[in-house]
Amino acid sequence: MRIITGRAKGLRLKTPAGLSTRPTSDRIKESLFSILSGLIDFAAVEAVLDVFAGTGALGLEAISRGARAATFVDAATTDIIRDNVTRARFDGCTILRGDCEKILRRLARQGLTFDLIFSDPPYGKGLAEKSLRLAAELNLLSAGGLIIVEHGANEILADLPSTLRLIRQTTYGHTTTITILERNSA
Repeated sequence: MRIITGRAKGLRLKTPAGLSTRPTSDRIKESLFSILSGLIDFAAVEAVLDVFAGTGALGLEAISRGARAATFVDAATTDIIRDNVTRARFDGCTILRGDCEKILRRLARQGLTFDLIFSDPPYGKGLAEKSLRLAAELNLLSAGGLIIVEHGANEILADLPSTLRLIRQTTYGHTTTITILERNSA
């Protein structure tokens, strides 16, 4: 696993040992960021939120491409994220360890919003839809911002919040779907 392009292009990211996490493959990440590059200007992205961050690969890729700051949230892998941030020499990163729902609620109470939100929870546990709904309910996504949810190909994100509009959904193989939604400006 590596950073694909930008300031930290080619940096190999530290990953957790074992199979308890499922990092986004370089192939899927490359495809995702190719799609995102057609939708946004990373240099205009003020804040990124990477939930269920794992290695931090998605948020780090966004910073490498020009985003100014990122907040990483994970219940277990914050030491790995911290190491990857340090090795990439990125400033403007906040790393929070704990229950994702509690942390998202705290970020909302602080009045924070994000231009890009990545959510890559464990598959098959209902967390993809839950994190999407929570981000919408708490108004964590800035107007015109994008939320990107990586979920199992067999997981259906039903009844999307009315504040979000589906931009694109792509399935990779038999296991992974990426859903990109935009916050409605109205």
